Amino acid sequence: MFTCFDANATEPLRPEALAAMVAAAGLCGNPASPHRAGRQARQCLEASRAQIAGLFGAAPDDLVFTSGGTEANALALHNPGRPVLAGATEHDCVRAALPADATLIGVAADGTIRLDELETRLREAGGPALVCLMLANNETGVVHPLAEAAALCAHHGAWLHVDAVQAAGRIAVDLAALGAQSLALSAHKLGGPKGAGALLLAGARRGALAPVLAGGGQERGRRGGTPALPAIAGFAAAAVAACGDRVARAGVQRALIITIEQAAVACGARIGGEGAARLPNTVCLVLPGRRAEGQLIALDLAGYGVSAGSACSSGKVARSHVLAAMGYGDAAGEAIRVSLPWNVEPQAVAGFIEAYAAMVLMGRAAA
Repeated sequence: MFTCFDANATEPLRPEALAAMVAAAGLCGNPASPHRAGRQARQCLEASRAQIAGLFGAAPDDLVFTSGGTEANALALHNPGRPVLAGATEHDCVRAALPADATLIGVAADGTIRLDELETRLREAGGPALVCLMLANNETGVVHPLAEAAALCAHHGAWLHVDAVQAAGRIAVDLAALGAQSLALSAHKLGGPKGAGALLLAGARRGALAPVLAGGGQERGRRGGTPALPAIAGFAAAAVAACGDRVARAGVQRALIITIEQAAVACGARIGGEGAARLPNTVCLVLPGRRAEGQLIALDLAGYGVSAGSACSSGKVARSHVLAAMGYGDAAGEAIRVSLPWNVEPQAVAGFIEAYAAMVLMGRAAA
């Protein structure tokens, strides 16, 4: 039996999402068509839009469906017409979409954004900026102090774009409450299908978004292409389910993560982002002297799937830019991420702890 503790790469599909996808797949019309079949498809599309927007603090008209979090972030960063600042630990999809002259903002040793540096860079930007900050880090689970960052952005007339892909469905996420002008979501991080995401807009960004795909004018001219209706319907159903059981699930997951942390520390591991607020399902384990690749292989052979860094690099195992920015040096290549899924079973966590301890002992015996 194989157990996957890599939910930050993708969550298991929720049954509610699968049922919604099957129902939407039976609708043959194009949502842009004026006939009855088209109107039925359009009704499904707009109902899904209203559900997701309502859950995350936006108006339905201010939600743009995309193919996922990567496209949502790229759309938010496309030709903003102002200087761009971004956190040093942002996801690779954000880093790839940054303009060449973007300024990176450093993080503290616990992985949280340095607010003093952000304020300095905002003051030096030469005009109102676009600031990109993830709500929760995909590798460490560290949650940034977004309220404070948003206040600084507002003071300097900057737009704040929030990558909430890892946070949504795990902690409270609300565009209006965050004070952000845009926010990215991804369906499969909520227990929905791969291939659907959304960009939520607020304030001045509603009328200041340059489309990457002009297409046929779908999504109010902000993102062309026929919408992937089954994936979008599954997205909405997963979001409703994830937000509905979020608080209870977080309590269970956090207790299990603490058990993993205690066992790993007893084996000599360090906790990446220790001391900072973190996602309830995520822990980054840094094992001195043991390369991440070797840890992944040993745990995989023992029947447990975990990861090292982002899952967006064709299966590569590389030195973590996140831990490097946090000052881990060579140890940035010695970390694995354990991220528990929504349907985690306590006995599976107990088995993982045994496998982790055996891996550490085996490594010491071979040294």
